[in-house]
Amino acid sequence: MSQANIFILMAAIPLIFSQSARGKDCVCELQNSDPAFPENKLNNVEFTATQCTENITSEKMTEIDRLVLGLQHRIRQLLENVSMLEREDNGNLYAAVSLRIIELELTEIQDLLDKLNRTTNNYQQLSVKAATELQDMEETMSELENFDQTQVMVKQRENQRIKRDLNRCKEDLNSTSPSPTLISGHCGLGRMVNVSGPKTYSLTVYGTSYSFGAWGRDANPGPGDENKYWLVVLSSSNAYGHFIRQYNSLSTTILGIVPTDTYISSSNPTTNTIQGSNMVVYANALYYNCYNTYSVCQFNMTTRAVSTVALPSDTGYNNKFPFAHLGTTYSYTDMDFTTDESGVYVIYATTSNFGNVIITKVETSNPPVLGQTWTTSLHKKTATNTFMVCGVLYATRYLDKEIEEIFYSYDTKTNEERYDLKINIKKMQTNIKYMNYDPRDHLLYVYSDAYIVTYEIMFT
Repeated sequence: MSQANIFILMAAIPLIFSQSARGKDCVCELQNSDPAFPENKLNNVEFTATQCTENITSEKMTEIDRLVLGLQHRIRQLLENVSMLEREDNGNLYAAVSLRIIELELTEIQDLLDKLNRTTNNYQQLSVKAATELQDMEETMSELENFDQTQVMVKQRENQRIKRDLNRCKEDLNSTSPSPTLISGHCGLGRMVNVSGPKTYSLTVYGTSYSFGAWGRDANPGPGDENKYWLVVLSSSNAYGHFIRQYNSLSTTILGIVPTDTYISSSNPTTNTIQGSNMVVYANALYYNCYNTYSVCQFNMTTRAVSTVALPSDTGYNNKFPFAHLGTTYSYTDMDFTTDESGVYVIYATTSNFGNVIITKVETSNPPVLGQTWTTSLHKKTATNTFMVCGVLYATRYLDKEIEEIFYSYDTKTNEERYDLKINIKKMQTNIKYMNYDPRDHLLYVYSDAYIVTYEIMFT
């Protein structure tokens, strides 16, 4: 069954929601109240149609024609032999032989007639059986169509009610929420206090085989690209990639339909292809760690041109300073690219800074150049991910299989460091391999063991 058909069937399942304003969240409780789509009937129709296709082939349909043509040929041959016998004047010397030949030809003709009769009978029975099966399939499909139409209408009415109730819930929530606290020199979002969600959660079309990757939206899109989403899966050794996939909407991203692939190189890995899962898209360019170097790569997705700028020569790469926790190391995550309201940053570590995190602003010119740099006391291998919001770096660590904790922050405006945030993220999979903040929708985009997830950041 095609993905589009699966999507239609999913849309036809009616769901009951109830909502309430608890604190600062609109909560929806999900309950399936109607019978599931009778998929077994659809499978039976598909099996019957396949059987009919196997039984009624073009080869079988021409078998009678071949038998009739063969019979016509043998009858003409018999007529010629009988005419020859009538013209013979040999004193009955060859008459007995000629009559025996004619007798054999008559036997062969009779065999062809018998085979033709048997084939005709078989085809008559096949025709009757096929007609019966076709009638059954038509009745079943009519039943399924009526079921689907009924459920879609129920779902549409239910969606209207849900939309109305959730809008009312949102109005109630907004009417009681305090105004954001403006911070001098910051974005006006206030202080981060919580991360809610997940808001979306879906396995990519690549399946569970590819556990490292990245996805999200262009943080500074051009006109017409505002709704596009991008996805990169490290398809070689869970470490390397050589193309970026784009979708026109969130729904097509989740369903994996109608993608556009843009290749950095025809081979993988090679010079200037992707190494590691920590990358971002900004102004139609992909920023990432160039393969086997301590350089920043900028890949223009329109011109397919690659520009690079080198980080300090003692920068860790090739698993020297990756993200990690006691249970595992996230391979080739020495460099982490992030976006916020002001642009692109690269997060890395150097030996001269004792493996501690360094933040460098990447000026998104062509070629890119390195801007202002900040040094921190956070050792890179004690964190599992980093992201930037309004000029503040946040770092996460692995608590257990269910919880990831935002424990650290560094404010690039005030140079203030904190290790006591204790903001929990509820995980859907064990390991979060990629995390980035989108300043356009204030969501965290996460790639977690082959699943793409979003979370909403809450501010005060």
